[in-house]
Amino acid sequence: MTRATMLEAWRAHLSQGRRRSPHTARAYLATAARLMEALGDPGWPALARLDAAALRGQLARRRAEGLGNASAARELSALKQFIAFAREQAGMTDTAPPRMRGPRVKKGIPRPVTPDEAVNLAALVEEDAHEEWIGARDRAVLLLLYGAGLRIAEALALPTSVLPLGEALTVTGKGNKQRVVALLPVVRDAVADYAAKCPWPLERDKPLFRGAKGGPLSQGMVQKAMARARIALGLPPSATPHALRHSFATHLLGAGADLRSLQELLGHASLGSTQIYTKVDAATLLDVYRHAHPREAR
Repeated sequence: MTRATMLEAWRAHLSQGRRRSPHTARAYLATAARLMEALGDPGWPALARLDAAALRGQLARRRAEGLGNASAARELSALKQFIAFAREQAGMTDTAPPRMRGPRVKKGIPRPVTPDEAVNLAALVEEDAHEEWIGARDRAVLLLLYGAGLRIAEALALPTSVLPLGEALTVTGKGNKQRVVALLPVVRDAVADYAAKCPWPLERDKPLFRGAKGGPLSQGMVQKAMARARIALGLPPSATPHALRHSFATHLLGAGADLRSLQELLGHASLGSTQIYTKVDAATLLDVYRHAHPREAR
């Protein structure tokens, strides 16, 4: 079996079986291709026999190329998942990858935008669009990120069959896991407005959000629209579409939501991923204190 055939099987597994985002799938494919090239294009059985020492060797080669801790940790995760897939393809009973700890990565604190900034961003992308329906589309996507906490890939993967939206929406997230999120009236209205203005037939089995030529809307187009709005509003580079999801979590936490509920709403596999928002909230409060407290002002 050729390298191209094997990589195509890996790509299909990532995109269809694991529902990874296009960006993640590309990165994982590149990681698998580098490993196969370094080992002289082995088949599934040879890949299935790789152990922790082999993975350490591949990671060492990548570190010698200048890979940092965060990138090395992501590379190791991709390698382990690829080996698990190889073991499955080789017909092994135990498909668990080699046990190996990655480099320590210091988690950064997400920087949320304020509620007013989130609303202004959504309004500006609508006003800035060269066609009315595209403006309605971009506003609807951003409100799904901020108003419902969706990942951008989750929002763009929504099928037309979700219409008409009710008070809750079932979302398929990472690892093909489903969760239910509540929808505010403003979010439902924005999506309905887009659907009414979209010039393309919204067939039930097709993506809800369409690009200018009728195909699926890409993440890049949403990111570009938000970048233009961010610059116009004088917001920092950290004000990305994903920052809206961080803001959703931060503002809910500040309003009294408990971590377990937040974990469910965000679709995090572990509570540890959600706990970072306690740091965000503390950082936000400290910033407000420093700018507003009379004693700090003196």
